[in-house]
Amino acid sequence: MTDNISLSLSHHGSPHTFDFPPTATISDLAERIYTSLSIPQAHQKFIITPKLGILKYPFPNPILPLSSLLSKKIILLAPLPSELSSLAAAAVASTSRTHNPTQRKTPTVKPTPYRDWQKTQDHATYTFSTLRPLPYLPNPEKSLRFLQRLRDDAGIKASMRKHKFAVGVLTEMNPAEHTTHESRTLGLNRNRGEIIELRLRTDAYDGYRDYRTIRKTLCHELAHNVYGEHDRDFWDLTNAIEKEVEGNDWRAGGHALTDQEFYNPEDGGVDGEHMDGGGWTGGEFVLGGGSSDGSVPASAKHDGIGRRELMAQAAEERMKRQRDAGK
Repeated sequence: MTDNISLSLSHHGSPHTFDFPPTATISDLAERIYTSLSIPQAHQKFIITPKLGILKYPFPNPILPLSSLLSKKIILLAPLPSELSSLAAAAVASTSRTHNPTQRKTPTVKPTPYRDWQKTQDHATYTFSTLRPLPYLPNPEKSLRFLQRLRDDAGIKASMRKHKFAVGVLTEMNPAEHTTHESRTLGLNRNRGEIIELRLRTDAYDGYRDYRTIRKTLCHELAHNVYGEHDRDFWDLTNAIEKEVEGNDWRAGGHALTDQEFYNPEDGGVDGEHMDGGGWTGGEFVLGGGSSDGSVPASAKHDGIGRRELMAQAAEERMKRQRDAGK
């Protein structure tokens, strides 16, 4: 009678020894593991060293003699029976949900917010490319906020988009340079929208004029983008822009940073005030400069910015806005 052979292996760190007849094969080992450890053959994988490497069911050589493995180290890689039970339960539950519509979870679909890309592109194009307060006057940061408020005014934006107005520079006017005994200039438009100046400050530089008055001045100056002279066509366009601005301003004049920052209750307008002398051209414009021949007031000589430099900056700003709008 031939003696049986004993084959040892480890599974999850635990040793196991099985007895087989001398003629037993690797397939017999897989069957014994199934009956003894409740691990089906399909989940069995053996690491055999040295040389043989990994053997996985179904085996490349199902009649490999176990006698050839007696001197080898054998490790069984397979889930524990408890793990197999959990996997089976999860599979059954998943199948049940798939075939039972009442147990399916309906994914939440969030609607994609609508965005009018053409409108976004237009607002980036038909606007004021550069805002410039006068740096040599008191509190230029307040003037910048005022200019930003005008640029972002809902009515102004709507009208500029409708008429396709693109203004290079929106800046403030120095009251001292545009005041005479006879009149006060409220705004200027150079070269049909290249630069627009607005009289933001009171004559004493101690506050800012009424927002709605300045916005109305801006409507007047925007009309000079089309017409230079104060003729009938000009006034018809000015009136149309004013109505558009009022009609599209859902905030009824916007929202001031404070109740008093942009409002001077004593500045109700005086005799002799006028918007401008019509659209004007020529000369070298210097920020804060008051003449069309390029002369620069003494207070502005160190802070002036040449017109070409200013317009180059405005062009760069406009291109950046258009790129951002297209993203």
